[in-house]
Amino acid sequence: MNAHVEDRTPLVEMEEISISFGGVHAVERASVNLYPGEVVALLGHNGAGKSTLIKILSGAYRRDSGVIRIRGEEARIENPRDAKSYGIETIYQTLALADNVDAAANLYLGRELLTRWRTLDDAAMEARAREVMGRLNPRFQRFKDPVKTLSGGQRQSVAIARAILFNARILIMDEPTAALGPQETAQVGELIQHLKSEGVGVFLISHDIHDVFHLADRVTVMKNGQVVGTGRVEDLTKDEVLGMIILGKCPPGATPGPGAA
Repeated sequence: MNAHVEDRTPLVEMEEISISFGGVHAVERASVNLYPGEVVALLGHNGAGKSTLIKILSGAYRRDSGVIRIRGEEARIENPRDAKSYGIETIYQTLALADNVDAAANLYLGRELLTRWRTLDDAAMEARAREVMGRLNPRFQRFKDPVKTLSGGQRQSVAIARAILFNARILIMDEPTAALGPQETAQVGELIQHLKSEGVGVFLISHDIHDVFHLADRVTVMKNGQVVGTGRVEDLTKDEVLGMIILGKCPPGATPGPGAA
């Protein structure tokens, strides 16, 4: 992450976000931010609130209170369509790809290009797919193959390319390496580096601390719906991050949140 990040406007600011389900606080007064070209990892046990917080950003849930700003302007995000209009895209662990069609068809799923005769413009979609994939993953060559025949890392490439194609500037990645081997995990790392170089901001939801130390610039830990603390990865040890997750203990290298013990 470059040194000038701090004096730029954040891509995303979520301030004092709260949401309850049936009287239970799933997220309480949580604040996180994300700068262009930065990866912020959200960590915590299942039920800590990290996925719920991010689903508020992606429009899947509507917050009860708090403010979301995108590039310094207050944002109204009440559904996934609103989120997409702000350049927010989510890549879920399941990847939500159509297995029986090829990469180009997946990139344009539901947003197909048509010729002037109202037929599918396969040539234009494949050309655009090659261009986007060439930027993202130059080694990718299997444009004609059904997506189900691709490796996990290649499938991630397709899912990320689909988001980039429609101008995502804020990418939410949910457990992107959960089912991948070491080589494919490294491939996803390369994809993330590429996104950063293009100024895309990434929220990374993960359980894997090694992953986080390898991929993220900053980490925000949640426990019981509250933020324990946020710190730069280079200022923290893995043990300190574990202490935040398990004990809610905020170390000196991190800024404490309302959930710090």
